[in-house]
Amino acid sequence: MTWQRLGWRNLQRNYKRTLITAAGLSFSYFAVVLLVGWMSGITAELVENATGLSGGQIEIHASDYRPDRSLYDTIGGRDGTDVSRLLRQVTDDPVVISATPRVYAAGLISSGDTTSAGMLWGIDPNREPTVSRFLQNLESGHIPRPSHNEIAIGIEMARQLNVTTGDELVIVAPGADGSTGNDLFTVSGTFRTGLTRLDATVGVFALEDLQLLVALNRARIHEVAVAVTLPSVADETALRLASSTQADNPAIKVASWTEFSPQIEEYRVLVEGMHIILFGIVFFVAAFGVANTMLMATHERRREFAVMLALGITPRTLILTVLYEAFSVGLIAVVIGSTVTFPTMIWLHNAPLDMSWLYKDMTFFGSLVTPTFRVEYDVGTWIQGGLGLLMTSVLAALYPAIRASRIPPADTLSGL
Repeated sequence: MTWQRLGWRNLQRNYKRTLITAAGLSFSYFAVVLLVGWMSGITAELVENATGLSGGQIEIHASDYRPDRSLYDTIGGRDGTDVSRLLRQVTDDPVVISATPRVYAAGLISSGDTTSAGMLWGIDPNREPTVSRFLQNLESGHIPRPSHNEIAIGIEMARQLNVTTGDELVIVAPGADGSTGNDLFTVSGTFRTGLTRLDATVGVFALEDLQLLVALNRARIHEVAVAVTLPSVADETALRLASSTQADNPAIKVASWTEFSPQIEEYRVLVEGMHIILFGIVFFVAAFGVANTMLMATHERRREFAVMLALGITPRTLILTVLYEAFSVGLIAVVIGSTVTFPTMIWLHNAPLDMSWLYKDMTFFGSLVTPTFRVEYDVGTWIQGGLGLLMTSVLAALYPAIRASRIPPADTLSGL
């Protein structure tokens, strides 16, 4: 393996140039892995907030419930369903973490002379925090308790109505039997999601209290929200749940987050495509640095290559020697880049940088994006980046290597 020994020895002849080139390639590797990780971090946060903040990765409801979301379209129709049995069927799936029933209605929420139109959510106080996050850490107070006539509201609604925890609100809502329900409810707590559409319009009740207010019996619910281990398994899990639950409820619809949040799914696919473009751009620019270095190195050693060819080394061996030099530079770059990149990625994943000095909370496709520099790391991306860097180094050195192998020994040694 003479060409390997020659290639490695030649790297040491001008070690400063070798280190500078390797440092440039290392920075390219660091930059592309970090940018891909940041883009993946934004996408992951979008998906997590869209599915875990106030919803779920999977929704189960009557087949005709969406998009009108009528008060009358409950699971099982007017007769309702066996809620406990439905929840057991759902939670028996191995990837399901938890499931919770919900009831939705629309109504007016009043305090004194101030009235706000709102969405009324009935939730199970014990199950809901295991599926969604917005009630896990309330700004004040506690989650509404059953049979206590309590309501939790968003901080923006509390500001508009000028109420705090412990104040009373008048709730008026149309009932499923044609009547109009109205009652006094005490503000048990306030929550903050960061989404104005939730913080300003949603009032949360215990499930039984809202069912009583809008004249729905205990068997009538609008939805079961489901949390699974990973958002990526939601589609296949929804198919399994549909087959296991439709025997008891034929007119049931099981939908994953990719169906009820299609914009975020399309954005996720777009970002994955952009990863390939980003890899191509960064390594294409890096290729010019390698090519320039190898052109300079081969030009300086024209006489050396001429002597080698004159002594009987074949052009193929000379090409392999130059390519091995470039491969070795790329390998050094991968080692240096990995040493810097991997700890940085793990650090930024577990302790994202606070970017609130640059921008505030943003709403994107109806989901929340917080001002943090959070990255997601994937070993597959690291390996692809390393292989891409090595391939870039070798391909960029191909032209200088072929050019070096075609040096005419006699003319070069004679000074022509």
